[in-house]
Amino acid sequence: MTRLLKLPLAAAFLCGAVPALAADAGDAADAGADAQSDIVVTGQRPEYGARSTSTATKTNTDVKDVPQALTVISESQIEDQQLRSISDLLLFVPGATPATGESNRDQIVLRGNNTTADFFVDGIRDDVQYFRDFYNIERVEVLRGPNAMIFGRGGGGGIVNRVLKRSTLNPYRELRAAADGFGGFRFTADVDQPLSSRVGLRLDAMYEDGDSFRRHVDLKRYGINPTAALLIGPNSRIDIGYEYLRDRRTADRGVPSRAGRPLEGFDRTFFGDPDKSFSRANVHLASFALEHRLAGGLTLRNRTLYGDYDKYYQNIYPNGAVTPAGTVRLSAYSDATTRRNLFSQTDLIWDAQLGGISQTLLFGFELGRQSGNNHRHTGVFAASGTSPTFLDVPITQATVNVPIVRFATKVADNDIKATVAAIYVQDQIRPADWLEIVAGLRFDRLRMEIDNLNSAQEFARTDELWSPRLGLVLKPLRKLSAYASYSRSYLPQSGDQFNSLAANTQTLKPERFDNYELGAKWEPIEGLLATAAIYQLDRTNTRLTDPLDPTRFVLTGKQRSRGLELGLERSVTNRWQISAGYALQKARVTRATSACPSGDCEVPLVPRHSFSLWNRYDVTRQVGIGLGAIARSKSYASISNAVVLPGYTRLDAALFYKLPHGIQAQVNFENLLGADYFPTAHNDNNIASGAPRTVKASLGYRF
Repeated sequence: MTRLLKLPLAAAFLCGAVPALAADAGDAADAGADAQSDIVVTGQRPEYGARSTSTATKTNTDVKDVPQALTVISESQIEDQQLRSISDLLLFVPGATPATGESNRDQIVLRGNNTTADFFVDGIRDDVQYFRDFYNIERVEVLRGPNAMIFGRGGGGGIVNRVLKRSTLNPYRELRAAADGFGGFRFTADVDQPLSSRVGLRLDAMYEDGDSFRRHVDLKRYGINPTAALLIGPNSRIDIGYEYLRDRRTADRGVPSRAGRPLEGFDRTFFGDPDKSFSRANVHLASFALEHRLAGGLTLRNRTLYGDYDKYYQNIYPNGAVTPAGTVRLSAYSDATTRRNLFSQTDLIWDAQLGGISQTLLFGFELGRQSGNNHRHTGVFAASGTSPTFLDVPITQATVNVPIVRFATKVADNDIKATVAAIYVQDQIRPADWLEIVAGLRFDRLRMEIDNLNSAQEFARTDELWSPRLGLVLKPLRKLSAYASYSRSYLPQSGDQFNSLAANTQTLKPERFDNYELGAKWEPIEGLLATAAIYQLDRTNTRLTDPLDPTRFVLTGKQRSRGLELGLERSVTNRWQISAGYALQKARVTRATSACPSGDCEVPLVPRHSFSLWNRYDVTRQVGIGLGAIARSKSYASISNAVVLPGYTRLDAALFYKLPHGIQAQVNFENLLGADYFPTAHNDNNIASGAPRTVKASLGYRF
């Protein structure tokens, strides 16, 4: 039944009285809404995707006018599919592949570029290695292609940005319980409570006790995220928040290979010692956001994020292929990381008419500091320090209980410090209704200092880098945009986690990523967005051992990724929502690197063809059904190209039912046909087994 609401002044922020705020709050209404407008609320579920975003340009921009490939997975889609991780979500993003991350972190491959660090929260860097959760997420945005003009270093293949929930200053409460067929369960709570027309609080919380089809593998985690919103007059809003996430899980490195393929018949077997293979993370994130609308079309915005991360993991894992005698070699190590991040971005946005031409000018600067320590120890399989660092076991007895494992030999112990100061400018020029030009330039000064406590050596490097961006958007029809774009990013030779700066790398220039892209975005019917992009992404300044001096590197390596990406998202009708994607990719090393001395290797975890589809159709107001599929062609487990991950197809489904009094029930079925598959890997002998038929049930209560 349709309701008519008279929005208070507080809610006007979410409906566009300040456009940038409206975008970040989930695009509740058009940007021109007035504080006293009447908003029609129909009770329809929030659609998949998003109409506009500030992630790709730092200004509130219609998604179809962003000159770069972008996929948005909204909270409603995450709930409908019961997605629990970045890895689950990326299966529904064209041009993206999840990696296993050694079973202790999120790790992704975007357009053939592997990263552990290109993660952001509300546009601010969140680059430490851990598993992120979706309990407090408004949506997840996956921007593909480099764009250092917006995000700074890294992001060679793209970035993943989580947009967090915040107070809407309207009452909302939801409790949800979920369970699966393996014995795991999960509880979440979302409470949005206004204290007045100008002050609101929101609390999101989660607890999960998970199990797995893999023997001896489980997880326990919980998180809590209180936020507060304060409106100061009609033009200013302050948001503050704090999140604590605690994650404990088994570090399961998967199965080894045999004769160039994943080992079959051992999908449930743990290779190693599960009691001594675990990962734990404690994450504290404190955030502050201020937006103030000035006179003359000016908006001032600041976002600041402080993160304190404590991460430890150790594992006993397969470190070689299965031998003809049917044995596999196990190795062990431990790794600990502490990190403190502080980033602050300040933007001044000016919507103006200059010389009769409409444009949106952005001026901004970013300051950041990161410090911490990383140390790693090799495992020894006996009491004596002279004992071997490996253990050969039969694959029929691969799950071991090693009496004594000492993590003795210290192979890394680094104190790191990185500081960045950046300034950027961007102009979105609209000389005609059918034309928009997006041009930007960023300057970064990045200083890295590494204190190698193992060798008592200190290394440092300062890079001063310019990152351009240029996009041309043509709009021949109101609902059709075609674009051409160029963008650039860079990655210091210290790597995305600062662990490879040494005597032979501190003088080397950063790796460089150049992306050339043509695309189109079309709304064939109201609410549905179809996208297409073709691209070429060149990665240069990649290291190769100097053939004349093996102690040095030369920057002659090169990698090229080319592809076609197609997407379909949002709503076909008010009952039918869809998220679909297809990617045709080819990523190769085209000039010798240290990892590929031959100069002719296919990049791992990049299937030539990948397809994903998810639909939800509401048959009645009470009953809905879901149907989805994932299909991928073969890919390689590592740059060696020695082990092939076979192609596979997985079919999923769901049933949804609305009960009286705000109760909603759903059941998800994953891998309905029971496909036996290996979706991803960390290397040739740490290969993830796909889950068999899986049932997930969820019960929610909104009041």
